[in-house]
Amino acid sequence: MIKVAPSILSADYVNLQKDIEKVDKAGAEYLHIDVMDGTFVPSISYGPGFVKAIRPITNMTLDVHLMVESPEHILPMFIDAGADIIGVQVEATQHIHRALQIIKNGGVKAEVVINPGTPVAMIEPVLHMVDQVLVMTVNPGFGGQKFLPETVEKIAQLNEIKKQKGYDFDIEIDGGVNNKTVVDCYKAGATVAVAGSYVFNADDPAERVEELRDATK
Repeated sequence: MIKVAPSILSADYVNLQKDIEKVDKAGAEYLHIDVMDGTFVPSISYGPGFVKAIRPITNMTLDVHLMVESPEHILPMFIDAGADIIGVQVEATQHIHRALQIIKNGGVKAEVVINPGTPVAMIEPVLHMVDQVLVMTVNPGFGGQKFLPETVEKIAQLNEIKKQKGYDFDIEIDGGVNNKTVVDCYKAGATVAVAGSYVFNADDPAERVEELRDATK
């Protein structure tokens, strides 16, 4: 059964605590927080202060995805804010190894992220040091996009490397996730599913969390 990471990108910011409590009570393991700088992706979202404000109101794993150019410069702020996992895009830095080292040295789980157009080979040199790999199943920057089925092969490639090398990283998917698209991803090796609009745009977000879990039993 897949672990579910509701993305607050699609939550109601005015009633954010209530939305977080709904998915927390539904048994969601992670809370996904997208940080966007307006440069690496067109959108702009929240900073470390947002993570710090959320930390006291939930025991869910705070899964912070940095869609930010040169993330190594701001990593210490997100470590201090209380993130449990920090993901950095391989396309956003010339120093992916250093960025992951900074995260690990801060006592936080490290994640490397790849876009749909980025081959798995780009991240193979750092797979030994990560706790999680995030495969973007849409192009990053906006919620509500349609799932890209060609990304399932990338999940399978990562799962094969994981088995061959004896690695134990989680494989996370993000983008266009629903109770249908999650099935092939789970079969290919995905262990964590980020879901934003599918969960928070529903009348009952908790029910949607259960649907994702049920679809992968």
